[in-house]
Amino acid sequence: MKAKSAGKNQRVDGYELKAKPVSASASEMAEVVLPAQTNALGKLLGGHVMHMVDIVAAMAASRHANSYMVTASVDYIDFKNPVNLGEIVMLKSHVNRVFNTSLEIGVEVFSENLLTGERKPTTTAYVTFVAIDEVTRKPRPVPPLIVKTAEEKRRWREAAKRREIRLAHRESQKK
Repeated sequence: MKAKSAGKNQRVDGYELKAKPVSASASEMAEVVLPAQTNALGKLLGGHVMHMVDIVAAMAASRHANSYMVTASVDYIDFKNPVNLGEIVMLKSHVNRVFNTSLEIGVEVFSENLLTGERKPTTTAYVTFVAIDEVTRKPRPVPPLIVKTAEEKRRWREAAKRREIRLAHRESQKK
């Protein structure tokens, strides 16, 4: 595990794992909020936001691992502000931390009013993915992550804490 945090290249179980910086897989997407995606109040449906969060998170995970990825868990999703009909919804994702066969992706969602230019944060989420081997369809190792900035290091530390909670919760559910 230490080598992964140090961001060194490795060979694990026959896979050549080249370390990548957070910036190499950061992903973004945006779309205009249309009537079919809103509720009776003209606000973007939470389920649609969750769908977009999963997509942009999967983009960052796949780009980092160069592998098929499956969603393992969503530890946290917080809806702070609504997104209105006609606004642009923008999503940004980045790898927070790599474990063995899994990694955590952080997602930030913003809305932008086309008429005023006002931009506001709307949603944050943490999504865990597992890398899947394209032949065996079993979990495979994920390349190490290179963390450089103070912000990346903070997210890296906090991801470990969330993982501890997630694994403890999973164990308590087995009992």
